[in-house]
Amino acid sequence: MWELVKAGGWMMLPIILCSIAAAGIIAERLWTLRPSRITPPHLLGQVWRWIKEKKLNNEKLRELRANSPLGQILAAGLANSKHGREIMKECIEEAAARVIHELERYLNALGTIAGIAPLLGLLGTVLGMIDIFSAFIGNSTANASVLAGGISKALITTAAGLMVAIPALFFHRFLQRRVDELVVGMEQEAIKLVEVVQGDRDVDLTDMPAPVAKVETRKEGRKA
Repeated sequence: MWELVKAGGWMMLPIILCSIAAAGIIAERLWTLRPSRITPPHLLGQVWRWIKEKKLNNEKLRELRANSPLGQILAAGLANSKHGREIMKECIEEAAARVIHELERYLNALGTIAGIAPLLGLLGTVLGMIDIFSAFIGNSTANASVLAGGISKALITTAAGLMVAIPALFFHRFLQRRVDELVVGMEQEAIKLVEVVQGDRDVDLTDMPAPVAKVETRKEGRKA
């Protein structure tokens, strides 16, 4: 491997740096964009339970904001729910814009790497070809095998650039798709919150986690 890197010349350095940056971005985004972290299940049901039990206060709102990106959006709407539907929706949209910006962090950089890596490889190949043919100028005893060997070395950078660009492009599309799906899910939850709080929608109890105390009581009743 090291011999291939040396044969590729100095243009291999930026390609290697691009590969390290791409790997770091992919690992960080895969960990950050976990659905269980962004949109925890039953979060809206838990919020509604707080409202019904009159436990929704500033401390609960802070806890909700710190819980997840979806929690930040729901907390923004709940904090302004007394000002009417329109104000509540505007606050949710403002919070959603900030959350989406965070979700898309580094994705543009990953897409740039996917586009620039093959160009760096092609540039390295072109520079290598220039050096090869410059060495044969004025030399009538050019050896075909030497020429072929030089060209093969020059093509190493193109191959390296493609090896970086292909997975970078794949994960850029994959992560962008995941962000889109998460945004749609958060939008649906925010719409439910607005309609429930403003009294336009009944609560779907299937979205609410059952209280632990009630579950234990039912189990004890069955044992008896």
